[in-house]
Amino acid sequence: MADLSLFDLTGKTALVTGAAVGIGRGCAVALARAGAKVAIVDRNEKAGSQTAQEIRAQGHQAIFAACDVTQRGQIQDMVSRVVAEFGRLDIAVNNAGIAILGADEEIEQEAWDKVIAVNQTGVFLCAQAEARQMIRQTPTEGKIINIASMSATIANCNASYDSSKAGVVHMTKTLAAEWGRFNINVNCISPSYVLSSMHASTPLEVRQRIRDLTPMGHVERPEDLYGAVIFLASAASNYVTGHDLMVDGGHTLNAWLTPLSRSVPPRVSPEAEIVELKHDLDLLGFAYDRDGINTKVHPEIASAFEAAFGVKK
Repeated sequence: MADLSLFDLTGKTALVTGAAVGIGRGCAVALARAGAKVAIVDRNEKAGSQTAQEIRAQGHQAIFAACDVTQRGQIQDMVSRVVAEFGRLDIAVNNAGIAILGADEEIEQEAWDKVIAVNQTGVFLCAQAEARQMIRQTPTEGKIINIASMSATIANCNASYDSSKAGVVHMTKTLAAEWGRFNINVNCISPSYVLSSMHASTPLEVRQRIRDLTPMGHVERPEDLYGAVIFLASAASNYVTGHDLMVDGGHTLNAWLTPLSRSVPPRVSPEAEIVELKHDLDLLGFAYDRDGINTKVHPEIASAFEAAFGVKK
């Protein structure tokens, strides 16, 4: 019989950056349900505080901690606050990230610098502060999980985003090699297109294309990452380090020129795909239609996809 206690996080403490909504919120909810005390780390105090309150309402311990992951001082203060509240730090999920769309022959250096500052430098600064805390603790150990992207493996966005995520993957490997001597595991997760608020402006035609080209047949949701983050945060992964766990429904396996066929319906319906998306939009105060779409949330994404897919407004 499998030892399910390997996945039990009772008594553990965790922080998740970019946890107000989307992937980060999903990771925080998963860790809390597995028994961990969780710090919701984000720049958005209103949404982050509400997410922490929702987790507490489910019977789990959670706090909100404001932090800009590009500012080393704020990161150090945030880690100190989490430790002051919970006593130690066992698990850290570095999820905060952004994308700035634009053709690479035209993008300004300011946009490039901002993406790298958040997605790559921010992950490093957070991991460094978290590792320092874990090293000081008794026993000396910890789990650091960086959120990368399938864009680290395939070229599907632009140079700033794709290279920042590729940097996260290799950074993870390097830190895993360096910090194993402290019993700190460093791994990363690479999701596919996740229906968070960033994709609230994605047209229905694009969602269907994702379904058609993904073997599992549905667009990824934050809750599809629950198992992966619990595995990498728990004792079940004590001998796993430096690994990039691809959680993409098989999307990056697809090399077919035509849509994939299905023999049975996918596990998740189009209606179920957008439950958490709508929740995120409610937290952020955005209106949306029955499909969870508001093209004004990220008009640049809406415009890019409309042009690429010939979508008529």
